[in-house]
Amino acid sequence: MIIVRIERRPDGMIDGFSSRGHARYADPGEDIVCAAVSAITIGTVNSVEALTGVVMKSRMKDGFLSARLPKLSENANVEQIQLLLESMQVILIGIEDEYDKYIKIKQVTIS
Repeated sequence: MIIVRIERRPDGMIDGFSSRGHARYADPGEDIVCAAVSAITIGTVNSVEALTGVVMKSRMKDGFLSARLPKLSENANVEQIQLLLESMQVILIGIEDEYDKYIKIKQVTIS
């Protein structure tokens, strides 16, 4: 099962996320759930950088991706960054609604 952990600050803003595990929906190379989650999470990290210039602190290895926002400058486009991260969450929840045996989304508040 894939576990996606979305970390929010007390003010509700998304600070980062991690994705861990394998869906095991199908054989490797044919697993549409794993492929979708990978494309969405990696695509979000790439989109934040390409569209806002903010480079998320990320780590990736087999079955794992972790991405966190750095300390943002005052001129960072926080609204656009949050829109991209919230969009990722909406898409992942849609996948969870259809494939709940293979993916779980957890939201946590961090301090």
